[in-house]
Amino acid sequence: MVEIKSKKPRTKISSVRGRRVLVAMSGGVDSSVAATLLKKEGYEVEGAYMKNFSPESWQGVISKDCPWEAEMKDVEQVCKILGIKWRSFNFEEEYQDKVIDYFFDEYALGRTPNPDVMCNKEIKFGIFLQKAKELGFDYIATGHYVRRQEFVDLEPIRYSLMTAVDENKDQSYFLWALTQEQLKYCLFPISDYTKPQVRKLAREFGLPNSEKKDSQGLCFVGHIKLKDFLNQRLPQKQGVVALSDGKVIGKHDGIYPYTIGQRKGIGLPGGPYFVIDKNPFSKILTITNDEKDLYKKDLVIENVNWISGKQPDSPSKVYVKIRYRAKSVPVTIYKLSTNYYELIFKEPQRAIAPGQSAVFYLKDEMLGGGIIQ
Repeated sequence: MVEIKSKKPRTKISSVRGRRVLVAMSGGVDSSVAATLLKKEGYEVEGAYMKNFSPESWQGVISKDCPWEAEMKDVEQVCKILGIKWRSFNFEEEYQDKVIDYFFDEYALGRTPNPDVMCNKEIKFGIFLQKAKELGFDYIATGHYVRRQEFVDLEPIRYSLMTAVDENKDQSYFLWALTQEQLKYCLFPISDYTKPQVRKLAREFGLPNSEKKDSQGLCFVGHIKLKDFLNQRLPQKQGVVALSDGKVIGKHDGIYPYTIGQRKGIGLPGGPYFVIDKNPFSKILTITNDEKDLYKKDLVIENVNWISGKQPDSPSKVYVKIRYRAKSVPVTIYKLSTNYYELIFKEPQRAIAPGQSAVFYLKDEMLGGGIIQ
């Protein structure tokens, strides 16, 4: 058995002044501070707002606070203060195709997708990066809390993604699908700061959005009930609620919004109950009142990506997170085929949800990940 060893950089590239950087700006404090820091370091900076989702492009129910116009005005105001140019891109068609359709397709299969992962892969570090390169920019930058490490004495130069200084804000989990070719052009200026430090910098820089709250809700919808949004393409149909032995004990109004491990919202007497399985085809929602039934010793992942571009030896010992806020735990990974791996946990893990990401770590390095089957 091979245990992957954490590599350490031997040399590091210093900031290259005068290079053109297009900063993905959302109107929030993180990307605004990122743009400011790059300008102060001597880069030639321009801002860019991506319009990905709006009431105009979505003929259905969405959040009333889908605030793209206000966000774009915030970007314009910050760029005016910084004295830099800014532009906007309309990626609504691509976003619908790559993110929203994926979101609904996964729920239709009874899985619980993570649209932020797909947004990063296909939009921010996909078509946005491609547009920036076509316009002659040397880099793109974002306000992600993650560190990019360079190994310049390797041929070709290799890049790693490391967890952020602010462990509570670290976003490496959502970036496991990135490649060496994408990382070559990426900068993450706030990676060495905590969120309070970023807000303090924004105040010192005189940015008007220094106290702006972080966005919440679905990455493209905002504050809206998941059930209401799903119902627009996946109409809720009644089905039965059964125990693990097959005994039917109730009914549900629609199976799609449920997720593995869910406790609230089941609405049956004699609980607490926990969701352990859902079948969108038979419409059977399986529950248990024994929380031990939620624990599993293994899982299989697909669509696997390794940040280094190289597959590790099989078997290998690493750490894994099976959801964003989960603690990383020891796991042994076994290669089943080019795109599939089996994971055997040292200790059984609770509420493993198909469709979510399993992301690998070794100390503070994020190695890659895949989608839980």
